[in-house]
Amino acid sequence: MKILVIGPSWVGDMMMSQSLYRTLKAEYPSAEIDVMAPAWCRPLLARMPEVNQALAMPLGHGALELSERRRLGHNLRTNGYERAYVLPNSFKSALVPFFANVPQRTGWRGEMRYGLLNDLRVLDKAALPLMVQRYVALAYDKQRIQRASDLPQPLLWPQLQVSNEEIAETTSAFNLTDHRPMIGFCPGAEFGPAKRWPHYHYATLAQRLIDQGYQITLLGSAKDHAAGEQIRAALAENARDFCRNLAGETQLEQAVILLASCQAVVTNDSGLMHVAAALNKPLIALYGPSSPDFTPPLSDQAKVIRLISGYHKVRKGGAGQGYHQSLIDIQPQQVLDALTPLLAASEE
Repeated sequence: MKILVIGPSWVGDMMMSQSLYRTLKAEYPSAEIDVMAPAWCRPLLARMPEVNQALAMPLGHGALELSERRRLGHNLRTNGYERAYVLPNSFKSALVPFFANVPQRTGWRGEMRYGLLNDLRVLDKAALPLMVQRYVALAYDKQRIQRASDLPQPLLWPQLQVSNEEIAETTSAFNLTDHRPMIGFCPGAEFGPAKRWPHYHYATLAQRLIDQGYQITLLGSAKDHAAGEQIRAALAENARDFCRNLAGETQLEQAVILLASCQAVVTNDSGLMHVAAALNKPLIALYGPSSPDFTPPLSDQAKVIRLISGYHKVRKGGAGQGYHQSLIDIQPQQVLDALTPLLAASEE
């Protein structure tokens, strides 16, 4: 069976979609799964053994470009796909499988996609509260899965593959071969400062970990670099040599490998949080306004710290520098207390 998946456009969503690919391979071991997604997703998809190949989606997020989607679909007809799974909820995301004449086109109803999808599912959000459950449910007949308890357990969580050779090569390239064990910090968040643990809390935690003999590596995109510099500036001067700010200095593939080299990871609710979870790293995930009830880190090694409940749609908190009070209230000692047993277990 040949399967086409129209994949998500965000790091975290792409990581969670691997649970669908793993489930499809478990159900149909001989299936070939191709995933169409933005080109930047290729480093993630290349580390998912269930994926046969990544197909680049050349159109930007939000662009309809009907004629180009028709052309893409027509070009895929010769691939002979028997099924397509459309993971985004947008109208435009369902166009390529339709134009490719894929016989069975599965997805949630989303933006009224009648006709484009012929295996259309109507989502009961309360019955399938987690995004990963919604992805995995698409692998099964719609009559079989009515609620989360109908899904085969345990769910097949994301698992990325990174080799020891890659770790050795990449840590050497960034001069991270110090004898100190490494802890990764991911201090950024996609939608503004309200989802970020304050830089001064990260700095306090970094100082304590450096004093205990660890080195810290700060990872993220270019727009997270400034937050990393704030963390370093708040450290004692003699500690800064043990805290590297690589936010914006790495490609996504390198960031994945460096996360795999870490002893543990401390992170905001972000795409890299989901990458670290898929690498099965000891992980402290810090949540504020966003909720782990929908997209938690999918790992038995992860511990979520959150002091409030519910979902609060804010991009900028009311506290200084746009931080949200619920994240300010998470103290560095609380994080260190949660991290210490994870580190002890990983070092046994």
